[in-house]
Amino acid sequence: MENNLPVNVREYQELAKKALPKMAYDYINGGAEDEHTLRENIAAYGRIILRPRVLVDVSKIDMSTTLLGYNMPSPIIVAPTGGHKLAHPEGEKATARAAASCNAIMVLSSGSSYKIEDVASSCNAIRFYQLYVYKWREVSERLVRRAESCGFKALVLTVDTPMLGRREADIRNKMVFPPSANLEELKKINVDTTGGSQLEGFARATLDPSLSWKAVEAGVAGVIVSNHGARQLDYAPATIAALEEVVKAVAGAVPVLVDGGIRRGTDVFKALALGARAVMVGRPVFFGLAARGEAGARHVIEMLNGELEVAMALCGCRSVGEITRSHVMTEGDRIRSLL
Repeated sequence: MENNLPVNVREYQELAKKALPKMAYDYINGGAEDEHTLRENIAAYGRIILRPRVLVDVSKIDMSTTLLGYNMPSPIIVAPTGGHKLAHPEGEKATARAAASCNAIMVLSSGSSYKIEDVASSCNAIRFYQLYVYKWREVSERLVRRAESCGFKALVLTVDTPMLGRREADIRNKMVFPPSANLEELKKINVDTTGGSQLEGFARATLDPSLSWKAVEAGVAGVIVSNHGARQLDYAPATIAALEEVVKAVAGAVPVLVDGGIRRGTDVFKALALGARAVMVGRPVFFGLAARGEAGARHVIEMLNGELEVAMALCGCRSVGEITRSHVMTEGDRIRSLL
């Protein structure tokens, strides 16, 4: 056991900043334009108050849940983030092994540094695959077929990128994103980087801005409340602030997940109380990978699970099913109580 391990995500972030080149750290940690939504994603969790219950037998805590029929030991999923080689030479293979060691579902990004097949063969685990819809539908179709043949269990369709958000740190750094190992067919495209980053130019050349709801009217098995890690539209709402409204609109038809801003197990608890079935965690795992490789990514997941277990016990919840809306007080609740 190493001495002086980080004890929270914030400390892992500090180590990652020291370990990474500025361009890589700014890409991982940065958001769109003024980064208001980036800050708000985290700050909004801090404005939700927990309402604990005491004198409850919490000698046994069960954090397990299910998603799309798959059993999960906790409601924490590794979110899709591209270019893990920016953080560590083993990239997504190391992240996949870390997730598998915690029995956590990992969503592999289509911007992965390693091929779908390489990540799939790195360990045995339940994995989902994140997909963009490209102007050339056959490219998206072949990615789906490859993921399916490698045993990926579900597709996570990203629908908020008709064009890339204006990420000023990447523009300033003239960010060059490592080529995706899974998009060989698109490498030959001539990318115009005038006034932007290489990633922005690639997105403008390849992503389909005509994608509409007609493309998904066949139905979905779940909904993720996300603002793309605050990397698309700045001044969009924090995801946790929008969660409850989405849950009510979905009305139980499919499970609702949420990502963005989760840095503590108490954040996970708050999301579950507001109706999320599970949460997706991206940057914290990236920070762990940058700081300590596979061991760091695994430790981040373990820390968040441990913090969630403590929060559940101190709030008198023996299972995730016992976490209810009554366990949290939001800003809206406080305002309504004064009326």
